[in-house]
Amino acid sequence: MLRAFLRTAARARPRTSRPAQDDDVLLDAPDDRLAPALVAAARGEYAPAAGLLARTRENAEWEHRDRYASRLAAFARARSAWLDDWRAAAPDDPDALLVGARLTVDRHWDSPARTELLRQIAPAVTAAAEAAGRDPVPWRTALDTARGAHSGHLEFERLWAQAVLRAPHHYGCHVAALDYLAAASPGAHRECLDFAETAAQDAPENALVRALPLRAAFTCLTASGGGAADRVHRARLDAAADRAIALSAARPAADPRPAELRNLLAYVLVRLERSQDAAEQLRLTGPYVTSFPWDRDADDPLGRFLQVRADVRAAVAAAPGATGSVRPRSGQGGRGRPGDH
Repeated sequence: MLRAFLRTAARARPRTSRPAQDDDVLLDAPDDRLAPALVAAARGEYAPAAGLLARTRENAEWEHRDRYASRLAAFARARSAWLDDWRAAAPDDPDALLVGARLTVDRHWDSPARTELLRQIAPAVTAAAEAAGRDPVPWRTALDTARGAHSGHLEFERLWAQAVLRAPHHYGCHVAALDYLAAASPGAHRECLDFAETAAQDAPENALVRALPLRAAFTCLTASGGGAADRVHRARLDAAADRAIALSAARPAADPRPAELRNLLAYVLVRLERSQDAAEQLRLTGPYVTSFPWDRDADDPLGRFLQVRADVRAAVAAAPGATGSVRPRSGQGGRGRPGDH
């Protein structure tokens, strides 16, 4: 399966930082493009969201499109009137269909009958992706649906081929493939790292998919038997973190757009007991906290972040000029999700 993934992918191919105090921290803060759309949606207006997603589609801003669609779908889980009105007014709008499909998958994912529900909608999700032209983002939803429905390898490879045909280096689709690989072969840490490293090596400079090894490292460290992965693959896990550190350094400090990369990087660095490096990423993150990955260990991601940040600062203060040693305390375990961005 790994070889098939790699083969298909190969064929397709200014703000300032300041220390954040506890009362300055923002959870899942939107960037300046998404924020107006969310504010309008809270008022029941869909036009700003429609305009935002239309621009990402027209300009082939696939990474932004994926993130914005996911955030809008998450908002619609609690307040969906604006999306209902949008879909009623423009039932064939590809952007409304994208958010609607993501919302349906997210809702089914949390159901005890997840597998059966996702199997029922999988054909419709795939058909919508096929009708979306060059847009790879609906294929990310189709890939997540296939994982939740426990689709076979051949079906997943078919969907994966269509995704990378449209965007060989789309991060979200690669995360979906990585998650499927990890779920289909528990304990396949070497295969997950191989897949992520190959994708990163083939990607253009500064492409987000170059951070995929960091996501693979997170997958290995948080899987059952993650301690063994730390010992066996330590050099590769450190290399994944170092690659992500370089990507983080190329992005503005205290900016919401690279916030998830930096939150994930800080999490992995702490698990690797690299407190000095983790402290630097927490500084660059500024006030922008993302639910993922902190919700992996706790129902209160913000509280979890603050706890880990305090631990990192204490470790660095206790060992000035040297790498500290701190590991997140055991939390409540992970909860399956369609695939956090």
